[in-house]
Amino acid sequence: MKLISFLNAGQASYGIVNGDDVLDLQPILGAQAPDLRALIEQNLFAAAAEAASKHKPGLKFSQLTLLPVIPNPDKIICVGLNYGEHVRETGREITESPALFLRVPASQVAHGQDIVRPPESTRLDYEGEIAIVIGKGGRRISEADAWSHIAGYSCYNDGSIRDWQVSTTQWTAGKNFWRTGGFGPWLVTADEIKPDQNMTLVTRLNGVELQRATTDMMIHSIPRQIAYISTFTPLQAGDVIVTGTPGGVGNKRNPQVFMKPGDVVEIDVDAIGVLRNGIRDE
Repeated sequence: MKLISFLNAGQASYGIVNGDDVLDLQPILGAQAPDLRALIEQNLFAAAAEAASKHKPGLKFSQLTLLPVIPNPDKIICVGLNYGEHVRETGREITESPALFLRVPASQVAHGQDIVRPPESTRLDYEGEIAIVIGKGGRRISEADAWSHIAGYSCYNDGSIRDWQVSTTQWTAGKNFWRTGGFGPWLVTADEIKPDQNMTLVTRLNGVELQRATTDMMIHSIPRQIAYISTFTPLQAGDVIVTGTPGGVGNKRNPQVFMKPGDVVEIDVDAIGVLRNGIRDE
C-alpha cells in the first residue's frame, strides 16, 4: 500500500493512494486510528486494506495538500556520512558507528510544497535520502530482527543550510531551519519492498542528475542503523530514520551548487516514487 497524510477541508487526515485516487481512512477507522502514526502503532494495515476493498475513493491525490508522511513523529533520527563517496568528498574518515543527528518536525515540508530558503543564508543544499518508518517499537533490536520492525519506506531531502551546519562542531542548527527538509510523497508499506532489496536513489535539481547511489553502497546497513539507534533509545512506532545521502552534494561540487528560488528538486527512489519540491525565499 501507499499511505499519505494530508489536509482535507483544513483538517489533518490520512489515506490510501491508488493512482490519482485516495481513500480517506480517518472517517472509516475513526478514534481507533486518528492519524497515520496511530494506524502504524495499532498495526491496522489489514483493516486499511479491507477498507480499501469495501469503500470507493472519494478524493484525488493531485488536488490534495499533503503533509509530511508522519507529521507527528516522536523522533526523526538522521544518519550522516553513510556512503563512501560522501565521506571522501567531505574529507572525513569512515567511523565504526553511525554518525547521528536529529531533525525536528517543523523543519520538514511535504511533497509538492516549497522548501524555504531563510534570509540568513544562500547556502541551501540538497541531500537525497531514503527514510524508514518504524512499525514495531523496541529496545536493543537485533540486526536479525530489524526488518520486522519497519512499517515502510519514503523519500527524504535532508535540506541543509551549510554555513550554519559547519560553523560549529555540532550540526543541529544547519539541519533544522524551518521548512528546509522534504518528506514524502507517501509511505510504501514494507510488504511491498523485500528485506535488503537493493534500491536506487537519484537526486535531480531542475532535471539535472546530481546524486546517484544504490542501498548496497551504504556503510552502515539499515538493520545496523536500527540496532545501533535502539541500543541507546527505545524506538517507537512512527519514528523516522533517515538513512544517509550519497556523494554529489552541492557544497562539495566545483563550482558549488546551492538551491535557489524557482528551482525544483526531486528525490527519486525506484521502489518508492518521486519526492518533488520547489524552492522559495522565506
